[in-house]
Amino acid sequence: MYRRRVWPAWARPSDIADLLRLSGPIAVSRAAMMLMGLTDVIVLGQNAPSELPYVLNSWLPIGVSLGLTMGLLLGVSVLTAELAGIGQAHESGRIFRRGIRFSLWFGALLTLLILLCVEPMFRGLGFGETVAAGTASVSRILALGLIGHMLTHVAGSYLEALRRPLVVTAIMYAGVLINLVIDLAVVAGWWGMPKMGADGVAIATTGTRWLLVVFFLAAVWRFTPAFKPSPPGPEDEPVRQISVGYGMAVSNVAEWGGFNFTFVIATWISTAATTIYGMAVHVIGFCFMAFLGLGTATGVRVAEAYGRRNKDQVQDASRLGIVAGTLIGLVMGALVWIFQAQLAALLVKSEAEVAGVLIRPELVGIVGFTAFVIVFDGLQNIASMALRAQNVIWPPTYIHLGSYFLIMIPAAWFFGLYLGRGAQGMMEGVLIASVFAGVLQTALLESKAARRLRPARRPVS
Repeated sequence: MYRRRVWPAWARPSDIADLLRLSGPIAVSRAAMMLMGLTDVIVLGQNAPSELPYVLNSWLPIGVSLGLTMGLLLGVSVLTAELAGIGQAHESGRIFRRGIRFSLWFGALLTLLILLCVEPMFRGLGFGETVAAGTASVSRILALGLIGHMLTHVAGSYLEALRRPLVVTAIMYAGVLINLVIDLAVVAGWWGMPKMGADGVAIATTGTRWLLVVFFLAAVWRFTPAFKPSPPGPEDEPVRQISVGYGMAVSNVAEWGGFNFTFVIATWISTAATTIYGMAVHVIGFCFMAFLGLGTATGVRVAEAYGRRNKDQVQDASRLGIVAGTLIGLVMGALVWIFQAQLAALLVKSEAEVAGVLIRPELVGIVGFTAFVIVFDGLQNIASMALRAQNVIWPPTYIHLGSYFLIMIPAAWFFGLYLGRGAQGMMEGVLIASVFAGVLQTALLESKAARRLRPARRPVS
């Protein structure tokens, strides 16, 4: 008898099709989230580019809060996928309801903290009076939508874990349109509305998020067992639902906090540097949504295999995610490099100036440079999500902490501020940290994947 050769997962059409079927809609729906932010930047950049630093810096408290809570809510996706993987999806309602309760009380706590502390924080960071006041105002408005962000994340993650990504996609793109209409009204001043600049962007974001809560809860009620009675789970399930996301929460604080703190460094350089650097980061962020889709889909597939305690399937699902992420990263990086001038033109008018600096000529080269960041930024996300889906929690967290706090922030300060290279120097610091994170997370995934599980039975002939 001869053992028939079994191709690795990335070469098996059935596995590739499954990944694309799940990750495609997730990536498209995640792109909608970033598209809202990109729409804000474009509309504000075309109408009041000097106020863009207010929005960018406001995401330091908001982004860190969201990153923390999205990490702590990872258990909604992982535990739901595990139940689905063993044919018990009908019992998953308790997972969803637990996530909703956590979002309400923890979100209220974070909202109150931001409202009370945000203005003293920005003044303490050394911002000028105008920038500190403008940033604090935007942060307060965004804080009012924080619970809404958390509720939509719980609902979206739950729907995706039950393989309903198209529902999430449809709702998110409805949100893009709503956000654009509000932006045009209160930022661009269409239909006779006042131009509210950065505050208008925050109003659009917060208003859209609460409308999406209604849409998501209706979809969860219609398409899932979320509101149906479910039997009690294992005694340790509530603790595990939160603890599985501890590492990701810390990683998100490191990554999101690190990236958002670079806006503070850019503001120390100049408002022009903040505007240029912030627009370039949004290009990275938009591309990152494809990797977030791949990472989420890979995490779901890994969690399903992990729930079946199947080592080979966990390894194959992990490797497929890495190979797909590398190929997509190379393609997106090439497109950004080729169309760097067109992307810069989309983001800002040719004659736009901030603090006496003509923005677009400097923006073009930095947008092109982001092409080198994109692939490594994507790999670190896919690898870390695949690791956490199999309960490898803290090692990827340590890599994130080292990359984004110990490497990126000092490198951005050194190249951008100390050496006087401005926004270009800051992006060089981002590249160094992204390479470090991407390579180490991928190596860790290959060395750790499913070591304690049994191998799958291979077909023989």
